[in-house]
This record gives sequence, structure tokens and C-alpha cells, in this order.
Amino acid sequence: MKIAGPVAALALAFFCTAAAAQGWIPQKNVEIVVGSAPGGSNDRTARFVERMLREHKLVNTSVTVVNKPGGGSQISFAYVNQHAGDAHYLLIGTTALLTSQITGQGRMYYADFTPIASLFNDYTVYAVNAASPIASGKDLLARLRKDPGSVATGFATALGSHQHIAACLLVKALGLNARDLKAVAFKGSAEAVTALLGGHLDLVTTAAGNAAPHVAAGRMRVLAVGAPRRLGGALADVPTWRELGVDVVIGGWRSIMGPKGLSQAQVAYWEGVLRKATQVPEWRADLEKNYWSDDFVPSAQFRKDLEKDYADMKAVLVDLGLAKQQ
Repeated sequence: MKIAGPVAALALAFFCTAAAAQGWIPQKNVEIVVGSAPGGSNDRTARFVERMLREHKLVNTSVTVVNKPGGGSQISFAYVNQHAGDAHYLLIGTTALLTSQITGQGRMYYADFTPIASLFNDYTVYAVNAASPIASGKDLLARLRKDPGSVATGFATALGSHQHIAACLLVKALGLNARDLKAVAFKGSAEAVTALLGGHLDLVTTAAGNAAPHVAAGRMRVLAVGAPRRLGGALADVPTWRELGVDVVIGGWRSIMGPKGLSQAQVAYWEGVLRKATQVPEWRADLEKNYWSDDFVPSAQFRKDLEKDYADMKAVLVDLGLAKQQ
């Protein structure tokens, strides 16, 4: 039945008053914005979140995924922040929110957004070709100590990316100059892995999910993981760097960010919804399948973590001579 005129206005006013009394809730379609094309890990994250929200009826409106690739994620950043104060627009946040501004690839960074929650961590693995003479993490450390320039290391997607930083942190932990590492940047992780399997690289730093299928097929060997604890599945026997005596922990978190100027009620709503999403069985199963670590971090703590991560990454990038922001 269609309600028109004054009755409709009265009904709408009643609904909005009730909603306000309970805190903020969405009033229209919600967009989850991704700074990459369909098919990548960030896009998979967005579509998985969308599916959890929809299938488990965690929101009262429709939710769609919107891809805004290009500009090192800056196009997606600008799009979301055109909607300041509007919590119907959410961004899949990655470490590009830290590194792109430091390296001068773009002006917008984490401080231009409202942190809502970090969903999980995609920790870095350090992998070699299965035929490599570098047989273990200790072998790699010995090779780096002798000559960092002798280890051709590939990663995505650019110099200064978090996977580049992951390789440099290992060199720095040994008291060496990270600039001496032979670093090779690729447009995507798949290209770096292909180069490694073709014998053109000595090492790749990449996400665990990118390496695991090749490990299972006997084509690749993971020497160590940059995680605080061991991963599962095909990588269950791989030690952490801390187990090998090197204090290196690094990965690429996936987060939900809102545009600047969100209210406490808006943040609280999305933080609560996302926490519920992480508690459904399908969520945990997907984390295990992708080798993602269950590290949900709420808004207040995530804001502090972003500040620390920014400072840590900036220090490395300054050492590398890649920082435009000093």
C-alpha cells in the first residue's frame, strides 16, 4: 500500500525519530569502495564483506561494491571523501593509506579518513624457488649478511610498498643498509611470483595466499613468515622470523574506513556490524582459506595503530631515500 501526502511525512518523521533514538542507521544504499579493479585481493575483501552483510541481514539497506581503480588508490580516496560525514560510503583501506602519501604518489592518506575497524591481517611470507640453494630462513640471513645486493628480491606493486618495506625490514634487522638490497618492483604479485618460478629472482615477499598454492605444488618454498605466530594449511611448518631470532612482523591489513567527519554514532554502528560479521562461521572459513589472520581491531585502537604504522613505515622509507614527506 502506498502512503502519500501528510501521512507519508508523518510516517517518515516517526521513523527518523525512532532511528535517532537508537543511534545512527543507514537510510539508503551503502557503497563499499575499492581502489582496484575487480578480481584482486582488495576486491575479494569488499565482495566478501558485502555478502556477509547481505546474507546475514546485518544492515537494513542494500549494499553494493564500487570499484574505483587508478592513481595508486587515490581515485577511490577522493571519491569517498567527496562524501564527508556520510557513513553510507565505506572504503576498503590498505597500507596504501600510509605509503602513498609518504612517497609522494598522492596527497590523501589515513588522516583524511575516519578509521572504523581493521578486519584482518594478510602477513608477508618470504619465498624462494623450490630449486633455490637458499634452503631455509637461516640460509637467507647468512646470504644477506654476506651481501644484500646478491639477493634479487621481487614484490608488488612499487618501490616503497609494504612488501618492499617487508624485505627492507629484514635487512635492517641485521644491522645492514636496506638500500643495498637488490629490489625489483612488479605491477602485481602474480608477476613477481612468475619471475621467481622462472629463475629470475632469488626471493619474493608476498601475501601468504599467493605463495601457498605453489608450495603445495612443490614449485616454491617459504622460508619464514612475517607474522607473530605460525600460519596454517600448507604453511603450518614454516617458522616466523621471531622464531629464527629476528624481530620482524609485517603484513598488509585490510580495514574499513569512512570519509572524514563521521560521528561517534556512525562509527559505533559500523564497528558493531563488522564485529558481528567476523563472528559468523563463513568469515572464519574464508580467513583460513586465504591465510588471513583473525585480527579484528576496533576504531579507537586502530587509530593508534595507524599512527604507529605510519611512523614506522616513514622511518624505513626515509632510510631508503623514497620519502617525499620528511
